[in-house]
Amino acid sequence: MASKTDKRSATYNQLESGTERSRPILHQNAREIQPYGKIAKLPIALDEKVCAASAENLNQVLADTITLRDLYKKHHWQVAGHTFYQLHLLFDKHHNEQDELVDTIAERIQSLGAISLAMAADIAETSIIPRPPRGREEVPAQISRLLEAHEIVLKEARTMARQAAEAGDDGTNDVLVSDVIRTNELQVWFLAEHLVDVPAVRADQAKAASSGG
Repeated sequence: MASKTDKRSATYNQLESGTERSRPILHQNAREIQPYGKIAKLPIALDEKVCAASAENLNQVLADTITLRDLYKKHHWQVAGHTFYQLHLLFDKHHNEQDELVDTIAERIQSLGAISLAMAADIAETSIIPRPPRGREEVPAQISRLLEAHEIVLKEARTMARQAAEAGDDGTNDVLVSDVIRTNELQVWFLAEHLVDVPAVRADQAKAASSGG
């Protein structure tokens, strides 16, 4: 008499019969088809050395943009105080805009025939934006931290845009100027205005009188 185990095995075999060609081929391993830091030459009328230099610069901007994006999400979750709702929405809006930049930068790197950074460990090793504390900070400290991160990205983007222009890499220059710089400048404006020390409800009459207003 067949055991229950034998009966189950027979049933499984019957269920699997004829499905060999439709089964996923799992646990596959292979060598890399393109190592990081190497250029796969594409017909884009740019020298490989130019592509490699631009890709290296863009990967730095990419790592810092991903870090800034994630910093916005951290503060989106952790913001507190009477401006919670407004900043909660603003931080998320800026996070989404930075996320679009991440795709734009990464796709430019790939179009140069290079490999874009992607994994968190690689981003953490590459980014020059200081790591924030794990805990919650007060709103002025959160905004100041974001502004400092923006300035880091803008400084490197301006330098790298000039380098790309001098090398004849118009596509990379355009991404850095039209996308990275303009987006970050606009976000800086929206953030910085939150740190202007003005009365919230009643105008300061004493100061207005002393200044002749």
